[in-house]
Amino acid sequence: MDIMTVMLTNEAPAAHWGKADVTYQGAQSLIHLSGSDELRQVQMAARKIRNQGVNAVQLAGDLWNVHSQWAFAQGFATAKAGYQVLWCGSESDKATLTQRAEAAQFARKLINDTPEDLSPVGLATQAAAWLKDIGGDKISFNIVEGQELLEKKWVGIHAVGRGSERPPALLELDFNPLAADAPVSVALVGKGITFDSGGYSLKSSEGMLAMKCDMGGAATVTAALGLAMKAGLNKRVKLFLCCAENLVSGRAFKLGDILTYKNGTTVEIVNTDAEGRLVLADGLQAASETGAPLIIDAATLTGAAVMAVGSNYNAIFSPQTATLQLAQKRAAAVSENVWPLPLDPWHKDMCPSAYADTANSRPVKGGGAGGASNAAGFLWRFVSPQANWLHVDLAAAFESSASALWAAGATTHGVLTIAELLKD
Repeated sequence: MDIMTVMLTNEAPAAHWGKADVTYQGAQSLIHLSGSDELRQVQMAARKIRNQGVNAVQLAGDLWNVHSQWAFAQGFATAKAGYQVLWCGSESDKATLTQRAEAAQFARKLINDTPEDLSPVGLATQAAAWLKDIGGDKISFNIVEGQELLEKKWVGIHAVGRGSERPPALLELDFNPLAADAPVSVALVGKGITFDSGGYSLKSSEGMLAMKCDMGGAATVTAALGLAMKAGLNKRVKLFLCCAENLVSGRAFKLGDILTYKNGTTVEIVNTDAEGRLVLADGLQAASETGAPLIIDAATLTGAAVMAVGSNYNAIFSPQTATLQLAQKRAAAVSENVWPLPLDPWHKDMCPSAYADTANSRPVKGGGAGGASNAAGFLWRFVSPQANWLHVDLAAAFESSASALWAAGATTHGVLTIAELLKD
């Protein structure tokens, strides 16, 4: 495989290159930094180099740092295998970047897998196996699937997944590098909808095409935990992945159904395409039962979040200002983008029902105005009031088609932020 050397420079390109920000000389390319949002410029340059048919690069020169190298790698990555980025800098920087790349590749492969190849139980199994490979005997896990979900009162995951021939599942995983009775420091929850047809609230073909990515939350929190473990995480963390296929059949859940959750909350189904919050409700209750002082969930939850913050930010929500500020600080430390959206106590009541404590949405397209905040308000009902809670709506987790920054497919944007939040 031919390898192109890529260097950064603060010099303007020669006049014959015009306004080009990437120039080429034999097997070497130069990225000409302009001083304005350099990480974005580097990532866009990586896309341009990749689009020239370059499959392998060696980053070289003194101007590279961890952030710029990672930005380049994110732009260079594609859904198809067979590409390589060789790092430069200190051995510590190289080790950090290699760990990031391994975690991102795990998440990217899972998210880009076809719905046929990734069943709910398969998602849970692969996530557990990958973390077990990293953590060894510090990892223990259990997969609750099918009818056993009802026996344990995980009604949301069961309801959403019962329309599929492949059973829904809840992965309960414990990473404990400490004593057996050590307290749980953080609980992670991930939405693992391996395919979302919308159920009886059926999506259009265009809206359904990318729905293999609807398990992006599960992949993100799993990759984040694995990355933190690789970096030496020394606290107890529990992980819950809420896995199901949302399909149409004679057994599928229906509009007008009412679910009674483990905490007694009743939920009327007014939109079967608002299924993510139904499975997360189970995961958040399981996370709350651990007594963890911090609960983080991640989900490709609402189109409203994408409309609010675009596809280069993830939306974050929390009842605690300090938790939002911490998330913003940690995201900035790894050059990822998050933006807080409103969450007030009255958001819990923005999906009213005449038949139950709440509905799972509002019976209007996209859940109506404020849909992302209303979804967060729904989830809040299932979180322990004693816990600090961060909800991450992964608006930036997937690109349906290639852009100037990303190839089509999974971006893994959000993995680094959550891994940073696990550190201390």
